[in-house]
Amino acid sequence: MPSEPSREPRSSAAIDVLIPAIEKDLATLPHAIDGIRKQVRDPIGRIYVISPESAKIRRLCLRKNCRFVNEKKVLKLRKSQIRYGSKRWERSGWLYQQFLKFSGDRVAKRRRFLTMDADTVLVRPHRFLSGSKTTFYCRGWSQPEYFRTYRRLLGRKATARSSFVAHYMLFDKAKLAKLKAEIERKHGIKWYKAIMKSIDRSKPFGFSEFETYGNYVYSNNPSSVRMKAARNKHVHRPYRSLSDSELRRLAAKYRSLSFHQRKIYSRGRK
Repeated sequence: MPSEPSREPRSSAAIDVLIPAIEKDLATLPHAIDGIRKQVRDPIGRIYVISPESAKIRRLCLRKNCRFVNEKKVLKLRKSQIRYGSKRWERSGWLYQQFLKFSGDRVAKRRRFLTMDADTVLVRPHRFLSGSKTTFYCRGWSQPEYFRTYRRLLGRKATARSSFVAHYMLFDKAKLAKLKAEIERKHGIKWYKAIMKSIDRSKPFGFSEFETYGNYVYSNNPSSVRMKAARNKHVHRPYRSLSDSELRRLAAKYRSLSFHQRKIYSRGRK
């Protein structure tokens, strides 16, 4: 995979990496892992792949020197307990993966952990820690419902001018714990139950873990946040079909490439 030279040295604090995945992600997941190791300028501790039990994903983890984690050991809630869909769309698994990311403090050993979507590949250098600041990669648009749910959860508006939805994010375990504790104090129930209660279930995009955590950190201490344009590109072809010259051309303009299989959100596909 091509990369660009970076003027930023690697930071001294190691971070862990968490990637929720299912077998349908296997076409892109190996490249996502390779991209993290090549393009992240912070020292990498251990990469964890969180998945339902899968011999195929276990074999990939062994080959890529990653740690396989059965999702049942991460969160008491099961995907089958989530009812989030309509006659036209099904988003229970999508929401469940967000809950797995919010449970990353139960998996990661280091203070900070990077969560990465299994269908996204970094193609240019990224640095997530710079002194006391955390870098969030952002975009200029979002789903309005994400902010309505944020207000229902925390009782205040999101204040950041950019969207934190960028397919990957660095979490601080202490800040994440405070966020979940605040949600539980306000609603009197477990944080994931509060999220499900706060979502407008008639809308297919009701909650974003990245938008919620990013705005929470920003609202508490804007000076601790460094925001950079994500410059993500959705590619409608498999990663393995891209030639080296195509990858170089894309990397000249974008920081990451996503290979979404959006059909999994339609009713009738699992």
